[in-house]
Amino acid sequence: MEKRDYYEVLGVEKTATADEIKKAYRKKAMQYHPDRNPGDKEAEEKFKEAAEAYDVLSNPDKKARYDQFGHAGMSGAGGGYNVDFDLNTIFERFGDLFGGGFSGFSGGGFSGFGGFGGGGRGQAKRVRRGTNIRIKVKLTLEEINTGVEKKIKIQKYVPCEHCGGTGAKDKNGVTTCPTCKGSGQVVSQQRTMFGVMQQVTVCSECGGTGEVIKDKCPHCGGNGVVKGEEVVTVNIPAGVAEGMQLTMRGKGNAAPNGGVNGDLLVLIEEQEHELFERNGNNIYLNYYISFPQAALGATVEVPTLTGKARIKIAAGTQSGQILRLQGKGLPELNSRIIGDLIVNINVWTPKNLTKDEKAAIEKLMDAENFKPKPGKGDQGFFSRVKQFFN
Repeated sequence: MEKRDYYEVLGVEKTATADEIKKAYRKKAMQYHPDRNPGDKEAEEKFKEAAEAYDVLSNPDKKARYDQFGHAGMSGAGGGYNVDFDLNTIFERFGDLFGGGFSGFSGGGFSGFGGFGGGGRGQAKRVRRGTNIRIKVKLTLEEINTGVEKKIKIQKYVPCEHCGGTGAKDKNGVTTCPTCKGSGQVVSQQRTMFGVMQQVTVCSECGGTGEVIKDKCPHCGGNGVVKGEEVVTVNIPAGVAEGMQLTMRGKGNAAPNGGVNGDLLVLIEEQEHELFERNGNNIYLNYYISFPQAALGATVEVPTLTGKARIKIAAGTQSGQILRLQGKGLPELNSRIIGDLIVNINVWTPKNLTKDEKAAIEKLMDAENFKPKPGKGDQGFFSRVKQFFN
């Protein structure tokens, strides 16, 4: 199942402060605490989900990485989170945030419903949020090696310039919602055998904003947004990989009536390279040498992602020999680790020979040194491959 956005899990905006994130987590923890929901597996999973979200968003380094790469950035290209948030771990790390209402997971340690009677009173007004935009960016291995800045024109909803995004014809076109009196919430009460129960819901009249538009802007029809375009600069760091997703907060569609912009999700695609193949941080190159070079030895130049590198071909080199150039591969994302260039040597056999060339080779055909004599040191193909993958 696809992971939910951590901000969505805690119910906060991308611009939330550390205190707001902390308060939001405590609220979720109290709501789904196992002692308050005995035997409810769904509540327990949400309790763990909230703890995972708080662990990331409360840590400035993790939060910065998540803001840029989303879930994919939390564990390299795999996108998984490597902390097992079982109940004991959560109480050890965050138990002090739950307050006096809980004493830890004890299968019944919930000490009462004190503190929940407010029923959400005093919550902030609801803020509309624009939708996300998803685009794909194709990169060459050279661009992945160094990182690159891309300027991309995207079609999106932008605030209406005539009403400033409010959706109202003028400043007097917006009025306080008559149903909720500007609070964005509607409180209902019901008398039960346990007393008066109070429930707070989002106002259906204004959608939780506390305001309604009485005179709509004629240019946007009261939505506050119109179709437009924007040139966005995307800074892609070195070491990204196929399938990674970068998140640019607030660069998505504008929200109706002056809300918060959505995000721009940038999906990374790798272009096929004419020379190299990628495997993790290593890159592979098939390089051909002539028979004289293989027999006599030579110094040759092989291509790399940044130019050329000189390597020495030993006399007697066999086709299929593998050479490793350390540090000539791709960097690992957010790390100082750099992969290698793996060069697979192939001895080129000429396909067309002149009469004199044939005659010269025929003289050597029966020579003792030209007869195949593989030894124990001459590894087979599979042995060579396993050597570089283990």
